[in-house]
Amino acid sequence: MNDAQDLFPTRLERKLGMFERFDPVVHSEGAQRRDGPLSEEQLREYERKGFLSFEDFFDKDEMDAFLQELTDYEEDEDLKLSEGTILEPGLGRQEIRSIFGIHDISERFSRLTRDPRLLAMVQQLLGSDVYIHQSRINYKPGFKGKGFDWHSDFETWHSEDGMPRMRSLSCSIILTENGEFNGPLMLVPGSHNYFVPCVGRTPEDNYKASLKSQEVGVPDYVSLRQLMLDGDIEAPRGGPGSLVLFECNTMHGSNINMSCWPRSNLFFVYNSVENGLLNPFCGNRPRPEFLANRKDWSPLTPVR
Repeated sequence: MNDAQDLFPTRLERKLGMFERFDPVVHSEGAQRRDGPLSEEQLREYERKGFLSFEDFFDKDEMDAFLQELTDYEEDEDLKLSEGTILEPGLGRQEIRSIFGIHDISERFSRLTRDPRLLAMVQQLLGSDVYIHQSRINYKPGFKGKGFDWHSDFETWHSEDGMPRMRSLSCSIILTENGEFNGPLMLVPGSHNYFVPCVGRTPEDNYKASLKSQEVGVPDYVSLRQLMLDGDIEAPRGGPGSLVLFECNTMHGSNINMSCWPRSNLFFVYNSVENGLLNPFCGNRPRPEFLANRKDWSPLTPVR
């Protein structure tokens, strides 16, 4: 059992209304906040909206090697058999939906997690050294790519992984063009300021179903409607190398890809070394290592 108090009860038998977050959004203070790469204006935008977006953060040339590796993975039949590879449901041909633990599979992607340009911003936002909680590539093949339902990552990481507090964030790096028609990442500005408890007990090994189609840990429509009326919806778009940083509790999702253009995004989840995982608050056994890193919380150091 966890000794820590569960400050974010969820997966309940009965509905509990959403409530305001307890944790700061930007965790650094003083010199650490002032001297980081993000300006005070950017920090306040992140505090207000729960995310920041940067077009062409990485040069397209920098992304070419990653795109080639991505293409190789799509044709790797052995990789498709890995437990960390999630295939699109209901398709005759085996199309990849997600590859988890990508920084453990690829040295190139591992180095990218430690890029000093990323690390400096992440450390400024989280106010500490950080480690990789999870990494993945999300694919959306043209015409066939399924969507991702509205959700808060923190709700899942808290309930199923035992992440105690809101002190983590995701870096979404665009690998192929994200436009309005191929199912871009959508976020609800300001939604990170409220925790939305979800209804329904968590089955053992829920991840086997939820990574294909999430049914447990999905926020109710009344709460979503209120968050959207208050904050609207934004879908940052851009070409290869564009970047979105979003707070762990920001509500987000994406539509199906009805266009002919594939959409692929890379996600690195950074967690503070001061926010290490406890036992899952839902009471189940921990999820596999490729979903929630429990082995190595050593601080990341910059590597170009």
